[in-house]
Amino acid sequence: MIRHAAAVIVALCLSPSWAAAQGTALTINTASASVHKSPSMASPVIGRAARGATLDVTREVGDWVKVAWPAAPDGIGYVRTSMGSLGRANAPASRTAVNTSAQRAVIESSTLTTTAARADAAQTVGRPPARTSGGSAAPSHVLGIGALLGGQTFGVGASARAWTRGRLGVQFEVSRYSMSNPIDLGEMTSTQFGPSALYSFRDHVADYTWLRPYVGAGITFTRSSFTSPAVGIAMSDSTTGFQTFGGGELSFASLPQFSVSAQLGYHWFETPFAGYELSGLGLSVAGHWYVK
Repeated sequence: MIRHAAAVIVALCLSPSWAAAQGTALTINTASASVHKSPSMASPVIGRAARGATLDVTREVGDWVKVAWPAAPDGIGYVRTSMGSLGRANAPASRTAVNTSAQRAVIESSTLTTTAARADAAQTVGRPPARTSGGSAAPSHVLGIGALLGGQTFGVGASARAWTRGRLGVQFEVSRYSMSNPIDLGEMTSTQFGPSALYSFRDHVADYTWLRPYVGAGITFTRSSFTSPAVGIAMSDSTTGFQTFGGGELSFASLPQFSVSAQLGYHWFETPFAGYELSGLGLSVAGHWYVK
């Protein structure tokens, strides 16, 4: 009798339905929910889950949950917690089978079921999530504005960055630099405007971060002014130059609309005033808040 009871207890402990009861599930309570490749609104959408679908949660990642998604190459996806309600996966084995079948039906009816759509999703970086039936779209990393520090010599400025649905993007920077010379007591101030084209490489996805490496190049327009009270000189000049750079943009699962970037670049232009050199290598950091 004792052996029989022990066998029953062991069987219950190893039962899949008992194991499922200890897990967590996200039940979608919106019209539909986008399933992303990584815990960032900037990452590609790999599928959609309909209202009422129950997704098995394997980890909570800030404002996101990591769920089982068989249609993904690695079998996982990420969904915003606000798209549903979390609860224990306490359904019996028969109900679990029904939910699995329903989930597979949702996956098969996804807009990414065709081979061409899957290939497009795999190659797309920064695709905004599809609109829900309510007509509103979740924010994505398309257009960001922010500030920057650094450069060839320390400067401050503003930056705007926009990405297309592919790997291409554009960047606009306005920065101001100031240099002084103790010999002639002169000071040069420069204001630079630099539009650049961007190209992003394959992204690197982790549970809590999303990294997009990129390179860029463009032209710069510089307006410089020089004053020297010691010799009574005040003059200004404008020049055109070129810049090239490479860096990475890092996003966080807990704050998906914000990103921080670091880039190393080379800036060349002809200095209008002897003794004041702004060309050369420079490291700069920037932060962007994506408004769209």
